[in-house]
Amino acid sequence: MPRLPNNKEMALQRLRPLKGRFQRDQAYHAKYIKCMEDLIDKGHAERVTEADMVQTNHVWYLPHHGVYHPKKPEKLRVVFDGSARYRSWSLNDLLLQGPDFINSLCGVLCRFFKEPIAFVCDIEQMFFQFRVEACHRNYLRFLWWRNGDVNQEPSTYRMTRHLFGAVSSPGCANFALRKIATEGESDFGMDVSSFIKRDFYVDDGLKSVSTPEEAVSLIKRSTALCKRNGLVLHKFLSNSKEVLKEIPPEARARGLTNIDIHEDSLPIERTLGIQWCVESDTFQFRITLNDRPLTRRGVLSTLSSVYDPLGFVAPFILMGKQILQEMCINQSDWDSPILENLQPRWRQWREEVKNLDTIVVKRCLRPVDFDEIVTAEIHHFSDASTIGYGQCSYLRLIDRNQRVHCSLIMAKARVTPIKPVTIPRLKLMAALVSVRISSALLEDLDITNVIEWFWTDSRVVLGYIRNESRHFHMFVANRIQQIRDHTEPYQWNYIRSADNPADMASRGATPRELMNRKMWFDGPNFLWDSSVPFAPCHKEDHGQPGLKSDDPEVKSTTFYVVTESTKQTSIVECLKYFSDWTRARRAIALCLKYKDKLRERVSAKRRGTMRDQLAVTDLQRAEVEVLKQI
Repeated sequence: MPRLPNNKEMALQRLRPLKGRFQRDQAYHAKYIKCMEDLIDKGHAERVTEADMVQTNHVWYLPHHGVYHPKKPEKLRVVFDGSARYRSWSLNDLLLQGPDFINSLCGVLCRFFKEPIAFVCDIEQMFFQFRVEACHRNYLRFLWWRNGDVNQEPSTYRMTRHLFGAVSSPGCANFALRKIATEGESDFGMDVSSFIKRDFYVDDGLKSVSTPEEAVSLIKRSTALCKRNGLVLHKFLSNSKEVLKEIPPEARARGLTNIDIHEDSLPIERTLGIQWCVESDTFQFRITLNDRPLTRRGVLSTLSSVYDPLGFVAPFILMGKQILQEMCINQSDWDSPILENLQPRWRQWREEVKNLDTIVVKRCLRPVDFDEIVTAEIHHFSDASTIGYGQCSYLRLIDRNQRVHCSLIMAKARVTPIKPVTIPRLKLMAALVSVRISSALLEDLDITNVIEWFWTDSRVVLGYIRNESRHFHMFVANRIQQIRDHTEPYQWNYIRSADNPADMASRGATPRELMNRKMWFDGPNFLWDSSVPFAPCHKEDHGQPGLKSDDPEVKSTTFYVVTESTKQTSIVECLKYFSDWTRARRAIALCLKYKDKLRERVSAKRRGTMRDQLAVTDLQRAEVEVLKQI
């Protein structure tokens, strides 16, 4: 790293408001002291020696402050500000972020849904478990009062571990975690290595397995692997009491410390931001909205507080996004009041948020009493309207007793673009979203030999996808190409609008409508039959349903018939009449200039005086023309 300016004076200035808050808030002061003492006692930070203090090159002082977790007001975390600037420099500007090793959030959640026995865990202080090279620690200096006595002069400390607030910390920590999993695969098993590599989102691990015995074995071996490398797995929580009995009390989640596992009901815990009712093994939505002003900024803040990564309530969120989009169309300022005609709609939507707690989603995609699965299918439905477009995907399982189970796994709902777009184009955009969701699910779910089907209520879109001869304009052609790259035409089928669950994803729905119309969470009725009645346009039908010759998206093609009498001599044939390349190039350049003059006469446009002498650009143009002809 280059030499940074010594920003110790800036760090001292940042201590003054912190000192003032300590004097005003004794509880905050006590928690801050405890956090700092823990850092130093555990070896995560060390005091800079007198010998190191003489070094003034390649040092950086990090300001720090305390942060409360909104769900845990009793807990304080000290965060070091790697983005603090001094003379236009900051530490994060010079640190390499590294590759993104963080697993997909939706992928971790989808795999968490697969099996009946589920458990979650956490890596204790993940970033602090990985050391920083001794030669780099002076970039992580900070000022602090010894014993928290603000009446003394602050001393200089430095971090010895990766810290919260540096852009390099997630990359370094996740790389080290994957390395630990790879090195321990031979001793602890491939399933343990896969669990640590694929089923952790930063420091939170989620896993589902078939039996309690498998869960206990995986937990014990994963804990042993982490312990051998200095990591601590804790905060274990499971929907199986048999699994919880095998976990030491000190390693269980906080919600289990004051309950009797044998007698009491298991609590409701947050899992990657989602409310998981462990006792009933369902996901719920319990959202407490803060009072926000009726402005564009307040609307966006309220919308963002409804956390739904898999789209279970996407139709309801779509209704709120429509209001926000209308504010953007009206060019409302961020802090200006909402227009009067939008206020009743926004207040009604905000009141409906309270009804989200009535929605209950089963976690496991497979029923507990389900037998061995013989067929697994994923059905993707897409639709669009003038206000939105979206899709929903369902996993359909059939066991060896021919029992069928179908459940929603992911959905998307988006508002239509501000620029007007035709309905066929919107439905094609929705179909493309289905294809992209399909690619993500195939990668994340880890289901072998899965069969995929795609459904749309637009015969025009089916005609676009199954077309083999027509050419389309760029907008349609690009999207059809992406669809054809990942799917086959025979996978696409027609469905009536009344049976299409994606209709709600394109038009919006309230929480009560989502609960009353079971088709959203369970899929259409025909998916529950022993065999799915496909539309007539199937694998053997290679026709073009819905594609008309006068479709505006079909590009018109003009054919020119050249007879022997009108056949022109190509430039390549004329080259043999020239004895050298220079003369041929000049002749072709003159012909091209003459061609430009004729075009100007026809169009009656003058682009300026055309020079008779040839320029270098004219000769280069002639060369390009010859190469094109060849």
